[in-house]
Amino acid sequence: MIRVLLVDDQPLIRSGFRALLDIEDDIEVVAEAADGGQAVALAREHLPDIALIDIQMPVVDGVEATRRIAADPTLAGVHVVILTNYGLDEYVFHALRAGAAGFLVKDIQPEDLLHAVRVAARGDALLAPSITRRLINRYVSQPLRTGSDAELEELTNREREAVALLARGLSNDQIADTMVISPMTAKTHINRAMTKLHARDRAQLVVLAYESGLVTPRTS
Repeated sequence: MIRVLLVDDQPLIRSGFRALLDIEDDIEVVAEAADGGQAVALAREHLPDIALIDIQMPVVDGVEATRRIAADPTLAGVHVVILTNYGLDEYVFHALRAGAAGFLVKDIQPEDLLHAVRVAARGDALLAPSITRRLINRYVSQPLRTGSDAELEELTNREREAVALLARGLSNDQIADTMVISPMTAKTHINRAMTKLHARDRAQLVVLAYESGLVTPRTS
């Protein structure tokens, strides 16, 4: 059973998402919150698998809620998925850097929402190739993150290759096909890279790949 926390300051939005999710046999909405502060408290109380969090809310917004959840070791199993009306705006960019597993636009089709919840619950990133290209553009003019070279030295060549392919939006199966390895080995490379780079999940690993210079516009 996938346990979901819904966070949005608009009751109508929450009720609509809840009605859709609750009819699924493998998904359960365990709590609702109207702002980010409540979201963090309820996440600690219920330990959901997924927190669907609106990006713009009063009191505590979605970016700060994401940052607090990502920083709490007791909430390591909570995958934050940002809800937005605008696509990859500045708020979403900061939420991804804060530790969000991905984002969804609120006018998403019902079947796509259900698929996204299940994908995020598996620990996979909700970052399409179009989104990674926009992330690249954000990093082109930015300096490399301090200490990134030392962290990258911890990666093997195969781990670097797997991370670069992940940052292009490839799935485990596609990474495996490209590297001529098994999907399980591809997953192992990604998981080891996450551990070495202290990435909370795959979305943060993608961000770190661009931020560190491991992935550049030329290689993506």
